[in-house]
Amino acid sequence: MEVSAPPAAPRVADERLIQLTPSAGTKVQALATREAEGRYLRVAISGGGCNGLSYKLRFVGAFKTGDILVRSQTVEVLVDPKSALYLRGTVLDYSDKMIGGGFKFSNPNAKASCSCGESFSL
Repeated sequence: MEVSAPPAAPRVADERLIQLTPSAGTKVQALATREAEGRYLRVAISGGGCNGLSYKLRFVGAFKTGDILVRSQTVEVLVDPKSALYLRGTVLDYSDKMIGGGFKFSNPNAKASCSCGESFSL
């Protein structure tokens, strides 16, 4: 039985890659406590959505080889290298408004985004 080596430690980046606002940090911490899925918030970009690319958020318990770690508002955020190309300079905000509330991405790389703020195009 082969034993695989653990993934290398993630590279550390600063908030120039991705930054959480205070309200987003508070909400992520509350969700992490409630869901108990893992200590890291993984932010990724995947194909899909009404504008071609969409944001994905989920909690994970461990990092993968190649991941980039950003600490923002006491939240540890993991980003894979491919997603990092699309996220550079992004700010993640949270609003608890009944209409138009939720997490919102402000991405300076996006040329167009949908009204819900969950997908974008370059």
